[in-house]
Amino acid sequence: SKTAKLNACKVQRVMLCVSSLLLLKGDRMWHFAVSVFLVELYGNSLLLTAVYGLVVAGSVLLLGAIIGDWVDKNSRLKVAQTSLVVQNTSVILCGVILMIIFLFKTQLLTLYHGWVLTVCYILVITIANIANLASTATAITIQRDWIVVVAGEDRSKLADMNATIRRIDQLTNILAPMAVGQIMTFGSPMIGCGFISGWNLMSMCVEYMLLWKVYQKTPTLALKSAKVEESELKQLNVKKESDMKPSEGVQLIVEKDVSGFEPQQEKEIGCAARIAEPFITFRDGWVAYYNQPVFLAGMGLAFLYMTVLGFDCITTGYAYTQGLSGSVLSLLMGASAVTGIMGTVAFTWLRRKCGLIRTGLISGVAQFACLILCAVSVFMPGSPMDLTVSPFADISARLFESEPLPTIASPEDKPEMIFATGMPNLLNGSTTPANSDPEMSPEPVPLISVSLLFAGVIAARVGLWSFDLTVTQLLQENVVESERGIINGVQNSMNYLLDLLHFIMVILAPNPEAFGLLVLISVSFVAMGHIMYFRFAQKTLGKQLFLCCTPDPKEVADSSPPGNTSTV
Repeated sequence: SKTAKLNACKVQRVMLCVSSLLLLKGDRMWHFAVSVFLVELYGNSLLLTAVYGLVVAGSVLLLGAIIGDWVDKNSRLKVAQTSLVVQNTSVILCGVILMIIFLFKTQLLTLYHGWVLTVCYILVITIANIANLASTATAITIQRDWIVVVAGEDRSKLADMNATIRRIDQLTNILAPMAVGQIMTFGSPMIGCGFISGWNLMSMCVEYMLLWKVYQKTPTLALKSAKVEESELKQLNVKKESDMKPSEGVQLIVEKDVSGFEPQQEKEIGCAARIAEPFITFRDGWVAYYNQPVFLAGMGLAFLYMTVLGFDCITTGYAYTQGLSGSVLSLLMGASAVTGIMGTVAFTWLRRKCGLIRTGLISGVAQFACLILCAVSVFMPGSPMDLTVSPFADISARLFESEPLPTIASPEDKPEMIFATGMPNLLNGSTTPANSDPEMSPEPVPLISVSLLFAGVIAARVGLWSFDLTVTQLLQENVVESERGIINGVQNSMNYLLDLLHFIMVILAPNPEAFGLLVLISVSFVAMGHIMYFRFAQKTLGKQLFLCCTPDPKEVADSSPPGNTSTV
């Protein structure tokens, strides 16, 4: 009956959301804890953390298309199970290695002049990077493919599921670090490693079971494997037929004359093809991404990553220089999570009223309007911006100054910065600028500028997350099923590329006097991203762009070129 089918669909969605909750919570806990662990291990230095961040960003940038292609070429259940097991096993293995290092660090330092400990550091970063790549594959297959199939042809259900998973993501982004932080504060880093390892072992079993149940209850999830096998068989048959087309007489002569040479030549060609295959996949992935009808929308989303206007280590460090305490920052982060959840609610409401594409336009305008407050804050009282100070002066001195590193009193005094001078000395919990004299009481900094900055950042989260969900669903609806993995892999690579560029921008201009310039550059990149999306919307809707009438449910599919429509 219809009631039974509806109940079955609800059960599937609930199981998928619970699986995502466990997956995201473990992922957030690990990403938060690994940076603290690496700082603790390397003598309170940020070197290992910076190396880890660079390796993670570079790996996803280079391997995003290849991971996505692997997702496309294998059955859904195999991809989900393999990536889930590899991710959780890697985190567990990392946790065990870190516990061994914390227990026997003194002994490891004396073995082979510390080279054994260096090998352990390399192992931790390598395995943690593998866990992140597996997490990328899991996110692509579950959040970009499985939920599309589970939702079926009902795009409203798809929008609701996307919004629900994003709300879960927002909540775990706050709650997971809090849980790990409390355990490490009242326990020790070693206890934190054991807790994360145990959590991942437990959640892996539960997630594995839930995904298997969803796969069993959704027969359409199994259709992809049949298509993949059929396409592979067709390709093999075509190759065999093409190999038989040359004249058989010539082929016999070659086999008689150079009987020992031909197999070796074929082997060499096969090895060369295997070596070149990842590079061909990388090229084909980026070309396919460029040819997508939603290319400009995806590029618009990627450009939003080129910003310092978020609650990352950079903005947190700047807030410390302006006199904000850690407790105030934690409240601001909580407020940003609330506005992010409001953005997911606004997305579902706007989509029903105005349509998916117009929702992206409205969300972009709302985000940019809020970020104007950030641009205005640069010129308000209390802003340290000074254009007479060159942001690029003495870069080498800033990056390579040799000052003794202070000690960390507790895990909660962890560093939040990856760049050097001009920012607060967070390693010992100080909230005064690094170049200030502690014996002199500095004049209080006016809070007008920093208040406007964070008001704009927090308010802009509503438009940001609504826009993010819009582009996510556009990719889900308009990318053919056989290319979902590789296209979303390239999208992740683009996001990491722009995120990496924003860190490079901060490294080149790390002083607080230049932060205002970084804010203006960030607002400019956000504007460029939304201009790209506006161009996409203009090409898609044409003259109906500004007609906020009842949306046509096929407004996207009908405007897509032949062969690029959704197969859901």
